[in-house]
Amino acid sequence: MQIADPVDFTLPDQNGTSVSLSHFRGSPVVLFFYPRADTPGCTIEACEFRDLYSDLKAAGAVLLGISRDTPGKQKKFADKFGLPYTLLADPDMAIAKEFDVVKQGSMYGKPVTKVERSTFLFDREGKLQAEFRAVKPEGHAAEILGAIQASR
Repeated sequence: MQIADPVDFTLPDQNGTSVSLSHFRGSPVVLFFYPRADTPGCTIEACEFRDLYSDLKAAGAVLLGISRDTPGKQKKFADKFGLPYTLLADPDMAIAKEFDVVKQGSMYGKPVTKVERSTFLFDREGKLQAEFRAVKPEGHAAEILGAIQASR
């Protein structure tokens, strides 16, 4: 899939406020897609990003998480785990589809549609710099921090 440069979209955050990716131009942006709020792997990933959040901010990066959950579910997730960054709600998976992270799989022998855990790094102008697809939650936040620090 070819992602257009520069990328832009608008989604509600965990507080129901509309957030546009273009609002963050001038800063590198880390956009990470995760399958579902408050599930084991997603919690590991979100909390690792939380734990490295001050380092990401010190590197000048904006961190945005995105899943197919509603704003209310995102809010509960953020509050429960003290997530200091913005979580975006994409319940119809429109943006996830644009980033080609919606995948077909199976669970207990039945077909399911799922969001593939993936992260996208954008430069200050909103141009895609790197993609990390089908990532494992453990250690991924440190990998992203390293990539941002290496690009400075």
